[in-house]
Amino acid sequence: MNVNVQEAIVEQIKQQAVPLNTPNDLDDLIEAIGDKKYVLLGEATHGTSEFYKLRTELTRKLIQTKGFSFIAVEGDWPSCYEVNRYVKQYKDAKPNTREVLEGFNRWPTWMWANEEVGELVDWLQRHNADKPMGQRIGFYGLDVYSLWESFEEIERYLIEKGTPEQLAIARSAFACFDSYDKEGQNYGASAAFYGESCKDEVVKLLQELHAKRVRYDEDSEAALSAELNALVAVNAENYYRTMVRHDAESWNIRDRHMTEALQRLVQYHGPDAKVIVWEHNTHIGDARATDMRADGMVNVGQLVREAHGEADVFAIGFGTYRGTVIAAKDWGAPVTAMQVPAAQPGSWEELMHRAGAHDQILLLRREDPLLGHEVLGHRAIGVVYRQAYERGNYVPSVMARRYDAFVHVDESHALHPLTIEKVLM
Repeated sequence: MNVNVQEAIVEQIKQQAVPLNTPNDLDDLIEAIGDKKYVLLGEATHGTSEFYKLRTELTRKLIQTKGFSFIAVEGDWPSCYEVNRYVKQYKDAKPNTREVLEGFNRWPTWMWANEEVGELVDWLQRHNADKPMGQRIGFYGLDVYSLWESFEEIERYLIEKGTPEQLAIARSAFACFDSYDKEGQNYGASAAFYGESCKDEVVKLLQELHAKRVRYDEDSEAALSAELNALVAVNAENYYRTMVRHDAESWNIRDRHMTEALQRLVQYHGPDAKVIVWEHNTHIGDARATDMRADGMVNVGQLVREAHGEADVFAIGFGTYRGTVIAAKDWGAPVTAMQVPAAQPGSWEELMHRAGAHDQILLLRREDPLLGHEVLGHRAIGVVYRQAYERGNYVPSVMARRYDAFVHVDESHALHPLTIEKVLM
């Protein structure tokens, strides 16, 4: 991109962006969201305190002023469902926020077991306290990684509420995975190269649990949980079987799973349901506006827009110019606070900083002649972060087509994780 185009974008940001100094400044976003039913809140990292705090404040405002029904996040169904039980105050829920968050014990634990999420959970519990059960705000996980934890939850549910036939179907599915030592990669290699698939068993289990929920909806939330755990089993089996050979397709399986889980939750909550989604920018920012499209990849943001129309979806990206972040140098390595260097020259974050070295909000329009067409590098940091490869952490993006708005934190700070023993699976 030439210097003149960069300067034109900087001038446009200066004219259109509004400062973000207090939580009340987020009201511009609330007004822009209007009556949309799907609000997708991103993050440029999985370890930045400001992203979590700003999303909490937006979530609170949306629930209080727009009547949103539930929150769905990039987390495992079983652990998030324990949060759901706690904030809805089920009689056998865990007694406090700390114990609930200790359920996030699979690496990377810090994504949800952190002080910032604890503040959100505390608020949800207080908000729900005087509401009828049907009006209490839920908290659910959309991700696909909890294969063995989901099996355990299904078995517990069926022992209590299922039939002997259903329990036998479930245990047959579980037994198929017994020889893989709770390692998805082990199963994936066997399935991909030796044809040792458990697909039929888990599909049969999902069909059985879905049929039961349709017939017996008086206990629909517990039955819903069993069904979503079975959905995890079906799609995790496919994910691990595919990831050995096809990175792009395994990504697609994961994001299609998250979209299907989201849709089942919306159907459960009824035709007036409104949902807030918390996921990384790479999941909620429309993949068609990035280089993911050329690689044949899709994501939640694209799929939700395609399914429900852009008029009913509002996606907000988040980013930072510099700061610190919680991440690890390798998969499964100890978590640490790392420096996030100043953004690369000419990147989206650097242009936002050049337009104003402060936090700011920018509403985006698809038809914009610059931001709706120019391709800009946009930083993305995952749970593994190596500053030596910083140049590779930028996703080429058409910003006004990827998001409906962008929140820029000029200098950000590392998340505050709880100290929880990690478990690798």
